[in-house]
Amino acid sequence: MKQPGAAAMAARMILEAGAVKYSAERPYFLSSGWASPVYIDVQRLISFPRIRAAMMDLASETILANAGFEQFDTVAGVEPSGIAYAAWIAERLSLPLQYVHRRPRGFGREAQIAGTLRAGARVLLVDDISTDGRSKIEMASALRAMEARVDHVLVLFFYDVFAEARTLLAELKLELHHLAAWRDIVGEATHSGFLPAAAVADVQRFIADPARWSLEHGGIGAFPRT
Repeated sequence: MKQPGAAAMAARMILEAGAVKYSAERPYFLSSGWASPVYIDVQRLISFPRIRAAMMDLASETILANAGFEQFDTVAGVEPSGIAYAAWIAERLSLPLQYVHRRPRGFGREAQIAGTLRAGARVLLVDDISTDGRSKIEMASALRAMEARVDHVLVLFFYDVFAEARTLLAELKLELHHLAAWRDIVGEATHSGFLPAAAVADVQRFIADPARWSLEHGGIGAFPRT
C-alpha cells in the first residue's frame, strides 16, 4: 500500500535525482533473471539532501498512515541497500535499528542479524527497491527465524509489473508498502518530460507484458517459484 498523493511526488524526486536508467538496446538484467529496459538506482537519492529528507518524511508518513502509529518495536534494514534508509526512518519513528545480512556471518542464531533483536519484536523491514518480492521474503524469513514478528515491508520503489509478486508476498503474510512504481514514473515522466517519448513508450510496453519483453531481450519469461 502507499499513501494517497505520495506516488507522483516520489516519482518526481526519483526522476530529478537521475535515478531512472533507460537502455533498450542493452537491457538491464535483474537478479531474478528478468530483462528490463529500465532500472532504478534508488541509492542515488542519498546524495541529494533535500530529496533524501523529503523521501524519508514521505516514507515515514506512509507507514504510519497505512500500518499505524504503535505497530512496530524496531526497524531492520536489508544489507547493504536498505541500511541508510532504515536508519533515517528509525530515527523519525523513534525506534531501534538492526540490519539483516543477505548471507549469515559467523555462527549461531544471530549470524544474519546485526544489532539486538528480542523475541517477539514487531519489525518493519526496510529496503530501497523490490522487483518480484523474493529477496524480501528471504530477509523476512531470517528475522522470523529469530522469533521476530515481520508483517510489513517498506520499500521506496516497487516494480509492480510481475503479476505473481503480490500473491507470493500475501502467501507469506507480508504486506508491502511502497512510495512509487513504474506506472507512477511513466505518468510523471510523461507529464514533466524527464524521459523521451520513445523511452516512455518502450517502458509502457514492458509494463504491459514484462514476460514477453524479457523473453524478446534474452531474459526469463516466467515468474520463478520457490
